[in-house]
Amino acid sequence: MAVDKAMRVLAVDDYQTMLRIISNLLQQLGFRNIDTASSGDEALDMINNNHYGLIISDWNMEPMTGLQLLKEVRSKDETRAVPFIMVTAESKTENVVAARKAGVSNYIVKPFNAETLKQKISSVLGEF
Repeated sequence: MAVDKAMRVLAVDDYQTMLRIISNLLQQLGFRNIDTASSGDEALDMINNNHYGLIISDWNMEPMTGLQLLKEVRSKDETRAVPFIMVTAESKTENVVAARKAGVSNYIVKPFNAETLKQKISSVLGEF
């Protein structure tokens, strides 16, 4: 099944520069409906009011971390199955294990490029 590039995608990061980078990479991959949030709280409000086909979130945010956001998303029936990709500068094994236990769909370590993002999205949504 082909990936629906018209689906809504939510990018979450507390650094505006990183949000622009992720949005630009998603656009390069053909996604056209990209929303951004600069905090976990803002992301939760958006998730509660919209249907997303994919969420890409930074791990290290304040006051709500990406891991806390993931747990909130996984705790609700409406959003439990939404693919969630965690982005982080940390590659510690315990972080990967914690994210997996919380239900992360995939994990990207910064820095990354469009090809890496495409591979990770393909692993959770299918080839495109």
